[in-house]
Amino acid sequence: QELRPKSLDIKQEELGDMVEKEMASTSEAIEDAVRRIEEMMSQARNKSSGVKLEVNERILNSCTDLMKAIRLLVMTSTNLQKEIVESGRGAATTQEFYAKNSRWTEGLISASKAVGWGATQLVESADRVVLHMGKYEELIVCSHEIAASTAQLVAASKVKAEKSSRNLARLQECSRNVNEMAANVVASTKSGQEQIEEKDTMDFSGMSLIKLKKEEMETQVKVLELEKRLEGERVRLGELRKQHYALAGTYDAVEDGEAKPAPAPRRGILKKPPLAQKP
Repeated sequence: QELRPKSLDIKQEELGDMVEKEMASTSEAIEDAVRRIEEMMSQARNKSSGVKLEVNERILNSCTDLMKAIRLLVMTSTNLQKEIVESGRGAATTQEFYAKNSRWTEGLISASKAVGWGATQLVESADRVVLHMGKYEELIVCSHEIAASTAQLVAASKVKAEKSSRNLARLQECSRNVNEMAANVVASTKSGQEQIEEKDTMDFSGMSLIKLKKEEMETQVKVLELEKRLEGERVRLGELRKQHYALAGTYDAVEDGEAKPAPAPRRGILKKPPLAQKP
């Protein structure tokens, strides 16, 4: 008893209640996330149009699909957890089972918290992106975090589950689905970012004639600079290749960091070429 870890400052009889509380809290956080995404979708349709509306809808739809996948994952994880307790507690009560396996219980609680936190952060990041106050990279990072916390939850559940458990198989399938939906969020975010940046770069509708002429001249200067730099790099590449070919023909081995010249051919083996032949 003295050697058992005491990472949670709670009584053992409260440990089981805390598991159920955290799982319920995670489910509630995901339900709230789905509602907030629906509200953001409605706001996006009212406040944006054209390319920005298309991008926002695509990102929010992918976030909605991810939230649904997480919700199914949490439900399956809860069912598997109940199955583990029922099959492993024997004559003991549920609270005694959790107390006896406190290290595993703490890991389950931590994983559940991580999933709920990741879902909340994703929604907040999506809200900022739709309002043009956040960064697209935040959504990508949140998607990666959700995938990682999902793997943590599956690993925590798998430790005590039977290999033949149907709920375990369903949980693993749900985990793969969450990873796929998270990848869809990343893909839609990246494509949307490129689409928005391209539109912002090429939108000249609000410029005056003088402003357009100035932008045209500045762009011509950049083109000339880039062409000159490109030509210089091509010359450099050509010289590097010449030197490479020269070294490859002159030296046949490198030992201890020093190049050794190729041995001279023995006399009598090679005939002297005729004068008309180029060396």
